This record gives sequence, structure tokens and C-alpha cells, in this order.
Amino acid sequence: MLDSILLQIAKNSILSRFDENYTINEKKLVSKYPFLAKDGAVFVTLHKNGALRGCIGSIVAHRSLLDDIVSNAASAAFRDPRFSPLEIDELSELTLEVSLLSQPELIEYKDYEDLCTKIEPAKDGLILKHTYFQGTFLPQVWEELPTTDLFLQHLSQKAGATPAIYKEHPMLYKYRVEAIEEDFDAILPLEG
Repeated sequence: MLDSILLQIAKNSILSRFDENYTINEKKLVSKYPFLAKDGAVFVTLHKNGALRGCIGSIVAHRSLLDDIVSNAASAAFRDPRFSPLEIDELSELTLEVSLLSQPELIEYKDYEDLCTKIEPAKDGLILKHTYFQGTFLPQVWEELPTTDLFLQHLSQKAGATPAIYKEHPMLYKYRVEAIEEDFDAILPLEG
């Protein structure tokens, strides 16, 4: 199912902000790829020369996969608050990644040690929720934070808390992703 079409949609979403000729014909796409009409959750990540340049996504499916890709690609490129909006001259330096998330499932655990046994490094993405704290890490983050302790510590910080939050037994969900990545210039734009 995960196919270059997802990257093409994301690329056109970004290019359409610079050139109105890069349209997305929703009816034609859904007719050819019916799975795009089903609810889906994706993260779109941009890297420039290997460094993060934007990443926005949905944790839970709440709109069609097509709409989620279009919206999150534009947001990753132009509305990630950590970065200035993407400039057209940066496109040739980008890689584009689309990660399709599985349905998150609640992790039942007794304590921190038990939690650690229920997480599969390099495969599980995690969502932490506790009162007003919330954050997620895609499974790709394991490349930078290869141990469960490091992953959980940094996840708590991303959520705006400290690692002490795990003593309060926060809700944690795990999910998997299917990810596809390509150099921006190598992705063929959609045909009109």
C-alpha cells in the first residue's frame, strides 16, 4: 500500500505553494487509489542536508489519508514553528519522508521497569499523555536515542515534563510506522 504516490502527493502539496500548476486532483487520485479516501494518520518530515528542516503530523487518523498528507506536508514545509518557512531555493537540498502510522494502542504497565519491557526499541513509536503534557516520538528517533531509558527521558522532555513524570504513571501508547523517503528532486510530481 505504501507507495511512491504518498511522496508525490506530499511533493505537490509543497510545490503548489510556489507554483499553482502543481495541483492535486483529489477525485482522480481517489479513483485510482481508493485507500487515499480512508482515514489515515501521517507525519511528513523534511531534512535539509541531513538535518531536520520540518516535521508535522497527526497521531490519530481524523481525516482522509489524502487530506492528511496534503495538510501535513504544507505544515512541515511552511508552518513548523521551529523553522522559518521553506524557500524555493532549498528544494534541491531536501529529502522528503512520509510515515504512515498504525492505530496507537495503550500500553498496560505496572511501573517504569515493566513499561521498559513492553517497548520494542527501533520499532515502536510512543505517545505520552499526562494531564496537560503530551508528546510523541516516531520510531525513527531510536536512531538518535538508541536505549529505552534515553528514548523515554527525551520523550518526557518533548512533552514538556521531566523523567519524574513516569512515577505518576502517565498514559503511554505505542504505534508502528511504514515510512518511505526520497530525495525531493527524485520524486516525480503528480500528473494533472
